[in-house]
Amino acid sequence: MKNFYLLLVGLIFCLSASAQQTQFRVIGYVRLQNIIDGEANKIDYSKITHLNIAFINPDPAGNFAPIFGLKTFVNKIHQNHVKVFASIGGGLAPDYYSSLLSDANRQVFTKKLAQLTELYGLDGIDVDLEGERIDANYESFITGLASALKPKGKLLTAAVATIYKTRYTDKALAQFDFINIMSYDKTGPWKPEIAGPHAPYQMAVEDMNYWAGEKHIAKERLNLGLPFYGYGFGRNIPSELSFKEVAIKYSWALNTDSVNFKGGGAFYYNGIPTIKNKTTLALQKAGGVMIWQLLQDAPGTNSLLGTINTVIKSQSN
Repeated sequence: MKNFYLLLVGLIFCLSASAQQTQFRVIGYVRLQNIIDGEANKIDYSKITHLNIAFINPDPAGNFAPIFGLKTFVNKIHQNHVKVFASIGGGLAPDYYSSLLSDANRQVFTKKLAQLTELYGLDGIDVDLEGERIDANYESFITGLASALKPKGKLLTAAVATIYKTRYTDKALAQFDFINIMSYDKTGPWKPEIAGPHAPYQMAVEDMNYWAGEKHIAKERLNLGLPFYGYGFGRNIPSELSFKEVAIKYSWALNTDSVNFKGGGAFYYNGIPTIKNKTTLALQKAGGVMIWQLLQDAPGTNSLLGTINTVIKSQSN
């Protein structure tokens, strides 16, 4: 009977561990400034599994300025069983990243990133380097950073965009514990001649087909990016709004993906049905979803995060 009891306990432990490993991820970004000014305290962290703080970037010498209150904030988020990452880079990452990733500075910089995680009790580093920042030194930087983080039990993730697919090497991609696909910004105010949706459902399908299909990355390592914002095209039309602002200005149009104007032009975003459909797609084809960014969400019944949570619960029962 004792051996049977031990066997049963072991089986329960294994099943529990397996469930934790296969937990569907809900990753949200929040801006560092919103942690400092307290706005981030408004987020419902019970509906996410991972939080990426955007962006914690160094100075040109690779040094990180002290961030008052960050460790306290991280400890608070950990109480919600949410893992917290420092996200570096960003779409407007400083030009000097090219120098930090060079042979002369790379080793010291990766060491400082590892120290950053320990200083604030972070669970890992999320690398969001885009465009020209994904240079000839990117692979060596990522492999070196993995070597610095993994012995400390820290995770390494990346935000990637299919538009830059030729810049990522297989060796670099293999280092990431999971990969956040930025399936948005197909167009925007910077391309006024290409007016249209910046994150259509078909883009999500194509992105998943590339990373899971052509690149053969296991679905458990992929997270589908979802935008909580939209872009407008046309005279006197807002160039960008959060979904929270869309819910206020165009409250009748939350179940569509656009608002068309009589004088010409339109505003495009992901409405509630599209977020539902993309979450369902991610449940089938990926290991999670990623959100840019949490404070752009609408409150109450119009919440996209709430929509995501409802879809996940309905399909896990």
